[in-house]
Amino acid sequence: QVQLVESGGGLVQAGGSLRLSCAASGSISSIYVMGWYRQAPGKQRELVAAITSVGSTSYADSVKGRFTISRDNAKGTVSLQMNSLKPEDTAVYYCNAANFRGDYWGKGTLVTVSS
Repeated sequence: QVQLVESGGGLVQAGGSLRLSCAASGSISSIYVMGWYRQAPGKQRELVAAITSVGSTSYADSVKGRFTISRDNAKGTVSLQMNSLKPEDTAVYYCNAANFRGDYWGKGTLVTVSS
């Protein structure tokens, strides 16, 4: 089992920055992918960024060049540095971790970007 707790959401003006963090507990050594998803009102949950245990990263086209994902395997943490935020980045952001047993989710943290 893996438990995930997000932090760092909030309200920011367009053009500003926020840093989201996620702390995993439990079987953290079994995690091979960690990532961030987001869900805006009325929309489906979408992948924002992901990082494997060896540091390979992937990003949604909409955030490339603005967001950076990083991970500390030993601590079981994953962070998302979000720069040049836009109103369309407003959403609930969820931390995700995957191991051989399946996917695990945090409860989410709200990011609101005002224009």
